[in-house]
Amino acid sequence: MGVRITRRRLVGALVVVALGAGGAALALKAGSRWDDAAGKARGESAPVALEFGSADLAYVTPVPMSRWLPLSGTLAPVNQATVKAKVSGDVLQVNVREGESVRQGQVLARIDTADLEVKLIERQGALESARAQMALAEKTRATNVKLLNEKFISQNAFDSSQSGYDVAKGGVKSAEAQVRLAENALKDALVVAPIAGVVHKRHVQPGEKVAFDAPIVTVVDLAELELQALVPAFDVPGLALGMPVELAVDGFGERRFAGRIGRINPSTEPGTRAIMVYVGLRNPDATLRSGMFAAGRIALAASEPIATLPFAAVRTEAGQSYVWVIEGGKLSRRIVVLGRRDESAGRVEIRTALPATLPILASRFDNLKDGAPALVKAPTSSKNATGATGAAEG
Repeated sequence: MGVRITRRRLVGALVVVALGAGGAALALKAGSRWDDAAGKARGESAPVALEFGSADLAYVTPVPMSRWLPLSGTLAPVNQATVKAKVSGDVLQVNVREGESVRQGQVLARIDTADLEVKLIERQGALESARAQMALAEKTRATNVKLLNEKFISQNAFDSSQSGYDVAKGGVKSAEAQVRLAENALKDALVVAPIAGVVHKRHVQPGEKVAFDAPIVTVVDLAELELQALVPAFDVPGLALGMPVELAVDGFGERRFAGRIGRINPSTEPGTRAIMVYVGLRNPDATLRSGMFAAGRIALAASEPIATLPFAAVRTEAGQSYVWVIEGGKLSRRIVVLGRRDESAGRVEIRTALPATLPILASRFDNLKDGAPALVKAPTSSKNATGATGAAEG
């Protein structure tokens, strides 16, 4: 028996099959979307916030800062003298060498006196001649006084004899002065030390001919030295004579030398806005030498309280200073401008305005990123509480 299927039933069956297949496809597609969303949700992990404890943080704090004014320069003797030739002639002797100690008044060199002795003899002869002429003129004047009183000569004749006497008397005085000059020249042929000290330089050698005012020997007194240092003009009002200065000198390691401000120039140096300050220091054992480089500092009055941070809170990269702050639940890198430093307190002035309540990282951490989640950890009583947890490494 054959099965008879009408055309209408066949079409209806096909429609049912088609709808069933389409519904299954739609359901499969929707299920795939939900599965993908769930997979993504399961695959992603939320960023872990870095936690920082109170030991890791610092805050901008106004404190008075000790002010230290650095000084540096070369040491120079307060007293030194370059002995020069007071007469010309050949150098017979130079009795000292560089580095030798000398006494005040000690003979340093001798200049040949042969020519000077001849000049002295000549001037002594001229003096004797002048004295003889004066004696003759005086005798003539005395005779003319008597003749004038007896009316044997005129007043004009007497005045002439008186004038001759006055000229002769002046000639004697001039000759005596020339003799004294010649005698002094003989004394000046001996070159003596005007001060006690150490020979810095010997300018001539025996046998050389020197002219008047030529340098012979330079002597320096090392008992007292001074540091000559330029100080910015705006820092000078904080200085005063007698202020102590601690100096370190090249070659003496950790040894320090005590000095005091001895002089302050009244005006700035040409072409600068700095004033020369002189720091004196005693050197009785001549340990220090002229020309040595010295550096030191002067403690100035403490400033008014200013915004500061500990050194550890400030970082520098490529010549730019910055700090890490926690703001709005995130790390933020802030560029800051620094001012004075207080080495004794370990703090630095922050000239960039930062809120006093803004947490700033004061410990060193690596791999910090701008914008990373961060929060301040609540205080804990645990003795072993860690300062920061998460991706940052201390």
